Amino acid sequence: MPRYAYQPFPYSPPPELVGAKGERDSVIIVGAGPVGLAAAIDCALHGVRCVVLDDNNVVSLGSRAICWSKRTLEIFDRLGVGERMVEKGVTWKVGRLFHRDREVWNFDLLPEAGHKMPAFINLQQYYVEEYLVDRAADFPGLIDLRWNNKVTGLERTADSVTVDIDTPDGSYQLEADWLIACDGARSPLRTMMGLEFEGRIFEERFLIADVEMKADFPSERWFWFEPTFHPGQSALLHKQPDDIYRIDLQLGWDADPEEEKKPENVIPRIEKVLGHSNFELDWVSVYTFQCRRLERFVHGRVVFAGDSAHIVSPFGARGGNGGIQDTDNLIWKLAAVLRGEAPESLIETYDEERTHGSDENITNSARATSFMTPKSEMEKMFREAVLDLAGEHEFARRLVNSGRLSRPCSLAGMQLQTAAGKGEGIAPGEAIPDAPVANGKTGPGWLLGHCGGGFAVMAVDAEIPAGLPDDLACIAVTGDPARRANDGSVLFDVEGLVARRYGAGNVYLLRPDQHVAARFREPNAGDLAAALKRATGRAL
Repeated sequence: MPRYAYQPFPYSPPPELVGAKGERDSVIIVGAGPVGLAAAIDCALHGVRCVVLDDNNVVSLGSRAICWSKRTLEIFDRLGVGERMVEKGVTWKVGRLFHRDREVWNFDLLPEAGHKMPAFINLQQYYVEEYLVDRAADFPGLIDLRWNNKVTGLERTADSVTVDIDTPDGSYQLEADWLIACDGARSPLRTMMGLEFEGRIFEERFLIADVEMKADFPSERWFWFEPTFHPGQSALLHKQPDDIYRIDLQLGWDADPEEEKKPENVIPRIEKVLGHSNFELDWVSVYTFQCRRLERFVHGRVVFAGDSAHIVSPFGARGGNGGIQDTDNLIWKLAAVLRGEAPESLIETYDEERTHGSDENITNSARATSFMTPKSEMEKMFREAVLDLAGEHEFARRLVNSGRLSRPCSLAGMQLQTAAGKGEGIAPGEAIPDAPVANGKTGPGWLLGHCGGGFAVMAVDAEIPAGLPDDLACIAVTGDPARRANDGSVLFDVEGLVARRYGAGNVYLLRPDQHVAARFREPNAGDLAAALKRATGRAL
C-alpha cells in the first residue's frame, strides 16, 4: 500500500457549462504537475490571470521526480513553497560512487556555506504538487484550477488559442491569449499539433522501486557500478521522507517491463540489495532511457515546457529541475508581453534560451547513459580503467559519470544579455548566487529574497546612478558598517560574501529570473537603460 494518502481534489462544473461567460483569460495552462502549477503561481505573482486544466484529480501516482536542486529550490522559494519543501525533504549534498564493493570516491556538491537553500533535497513529487496546489489557492482571482477537465482539441489564430474540453458534465470551449503546454512526456497537445520529438532512445531499461523500511543509511546519494548484489549492472539508492528509499536497478534492454514490475519479481531483487526482507513495496515503475526534445518550444501562441518539450534519462535529476527552470524563464517574458512592456518576439528568446538549456541537459544525460551502460568491449574496458584509477587520481574522477547532477544553465552570449565591461564578477547570463544580508527593517535575511520577479539594479559597494526609472527596483549592498541604514534602503553584506561572489564596485542589471542581464563599472543611467531595453527584447 502506498504510504502517501491520496485525496482527490474537488471537481466543480465549469461556469461555461451553465451559461456564464467571463472575459477572455490571458493564459491557459494544460497540466497540473509541478511545471504547470509553478507556471500558474508565477503568472499570479505577475498579476496575470490563468486557467489550469488537468484531466485528473489527484497528485502524481508514485514518487516520480524526487531530486530538487539548489537552483530549483531558489525558484520554488520565490514562488512561496521553498521553505516548506526543505522542511519536509531529505537534505543531502554528498554522493558516493562504488565499483563492485569498493568505494571509488565521493563528492560534495555544496562545499561552501552562505546559501539559504541546500545543494539538493529529496522530496517525492506528490508532496511538491500538494504544496503547489495549496499555494495556488492563495490567488483565487488569478488562478482558476480545474480538475477533471480534459483538453480534446485545439485551434489557433494569430492572437489567440481555443481549446475543446471534456468534463463529467459535458464539453465546452475556452479561449485565451496564450497556451502553455505542461502535459507531460506523452503530451496530447504535442500529438494534436503533429509535433514529434527528435533525439535518441537508448536500448536500456531501469527499475524504480520505492520501499518503506527502517534503516540507518545516511542522507547521501549512493551509486554502484557492477555491484555484487546486481552483477554486471548499475544501481542507485536515495533516501526520501517517511522512511521511503528509492532504489534504481539496471535491467537491460531485453527485460519485459510488465513482468519486471510484478512484486514477485521485484521483491527478490530488493532483498539482494538490502540483505534482508524487512521492507514493503510502496511504488514500482520501469522506464526506458530517452534523450529527446521538440525542435522548437514556441509555436505561435502555444508554448511547450517541461516534459512536453524535452525528456532526459533520470540520472542527473535534470528532468523536473529543467522543467521548473523553463517556467522561470518563460513567465516573466509572457507577463511583459501581456502588459505591453515588451514585443511578442521576446517569447522567441524563451525558445533560444531553453532549447539551449535542454541541449545541455540532453548532452549530460546521454554521456552518463553511455558510461553507465557500455555497449561495446572497448567502452567496457575504458570504464573499467577509469574506475580503477579514480580512487587515486583526480583526472580519472572527472571521467566517472553516474549522472552529472543538475546545475543552472548559463545564458552567456545570448540575445538579451549585454556584454560585460572591465572587471571581474558574475558574468551576464549566469544565475546569481545567494549570500546572507541584513537591513534595518527586516534584520538578517538572504540576498535572493530581495531579487527576482522584476528587473532590478544592484550595486555592490558602488553608487547607483541617478535618473533611473521610478519603477526599476534598486538594491544597494555594502560591507561598510558606516553605510548601514535603518530604513531598509541598504543591505549589509554580513559575511562579505556578496562582495566576494559579485565583486566590489560592480553594478548589475538583474533579470526577473535571477540571472544577470548586464554588469558594469561606474555606469550612467543611459547604460542601464540600454541594457534594460535589450533585456526586454525591445532592442532585438
